[in-house]
Amino acid sequence: MKTDPIQQFAEWFTDAQKAKEPIPESMAVATANSEGKPSVRILLLKEFSPKGFVFFTNYESRKSSDLKENPQVALTFHWPRLERQIRIEGKVKKVTRAESQAYFSTRPKGSQMGAWASPQSTAINSRDYLNERVESFEQKFKGKKIPCPPHWGGFRVVPERIEFWQGRPDRLHDRFLFVKEGKKWKWVRLAP
Repeated sequence: MKTDPIQQFAEWFTDAQKAKEPIPESMAVATANSEGKPSVRILLLKEFSPKGFVFFTNYESRKSSDLKENPQVALTFHWPRLERQIRIEGKVKKVTRAESQAYFSTRPKGSQMGAWASPQSTAINSRDYLNERVESFEQKFKGKKIPCPPHWGGFRVVPERIEFWQGRPDRLHDRFLFVKEGKKWKWVRLAP
């Protein structure tokens, strides 16, 4: 086990890719609103570094609303072929507008249109409504570069706790917890 949890994450993430884990960048993202009501969904990790773990979304979605009310968040990566999971807890902050725009420009055109067309997390009358909105935005941006919507961008989870879990026989699993203390990480082994 490395003494830096970001380096350890990078090693395990690479292992998951090599093991051909299905969508190794998928992660459960848990939020809670100001009343403490939890919500969890699967998202894709788009970047990680010592600064944190980044995902992108509609800033008007339920998850974004939760994060505005309560910036605490938890992530879980699960790689069953390797019998590994990583749990991350921390606070979110928005990435810069430039970072959001840079990532948005790399998305497929259909995903860019979807970001404009979908009023994420709101009730809609039919699939036709969504299709009509896509068509409307296709006309609006026909022959043009599709800009990043003002209501869309990234969040960076700044980790405070990172736990690495490795499955072992007889449920005597290895668990290593890293806790951020100031600018340094302290780690301990946990009982399974």
